[in-house]
Amino acid sequence: MSDRHHDGSAGDANYGVIGKGYTNYRQPEPYIAEFIVKSLGGAQTVLNVGAGAGSYEPVDRAVTAVEPSASMRVQRPDRLPVAVDAVAEKLPFSDASFDASMATFTVHQWPDLKRGLAEMRRVTRGPVVILTCDPDELTRCWLNDYAPEMIAVEAHRYPGMSAICEGLGGNVDILAVPIPLNCVDGFSEAYYGRPEQILEPGARLANSAWSFVDDSIGDRFVANLTRDLADGIWDARYGVLRTQPFFEGSLRLIVARPGHAS
Repeated sequence: MSDRHHDGSAGDANYGVIGKGYTNYRQPEPYIAEFIVKSLGGAQTVLNVGAGAGSYEPVDRAVTAVEPSASMRVQRPDRLPVAVDAVAEKLPFSDASFDASMATFTVHQWPDLKRGLAEMRRVTRGPVVILTCDPDELTRCWLNDYAPEMIAVEAHRYPGMSAICEGLGGNVDILAVPIPLNCVDGFSEAYYGRPEQILEPGARLANSAWSFVDDSIGDRFVANLTRDLADGIWDARYGVLRTQPFFEGSLRLIVARPGHAS
């Protein structure tokens, strides 16, 4: 089992620090949730690995949630099942225990991606569904112009699409997931048309990449973006995004079904 932070976090980010106000900014986005629900198909029993506070867990299935961070487990609403304290690399379930399994915004946290994916495949009879970001596409957003160091950290942390596909095996589909303008799940690209909102410290804190760069990077980001918004420079360059219904960014849904690779 991998080393954990003091709150039980097993990944590279300490959610005992960054997870305290997480649910204020990270709510499940219905448009994105539809992609996940469709990919789960008719599965009645679902394992959610790295479940966090419960975003994207379907409420019409029997869900078993796994989350190593105590600070995230306590933020799960009462309507959701209590999460099991375990890590992806060592799932405490027997083979083929679940109809389907899912993991959202978590694989980049796992110390051993290959082992974690193999464990998901081991305990799952049907589809394994992974919501993540393609590191090769992260520079598409204007954030790269203001905080290239943060984007570089993200790109380094997120596993490539090929690594995930190889780790899962079987028949794998990679679906691009457009991000809606008023996305309520506040990952960085969700603010593509609402730059003022990412100036809030809590919004950045709910995105773990900011915790991996020096505070001076965040300070410079806030100063430069605040200035460019006041001067109209941001709007001159990117103002069309304020009314653009969707942004085709780095968000991807990987769906792996058992069988031979096509």
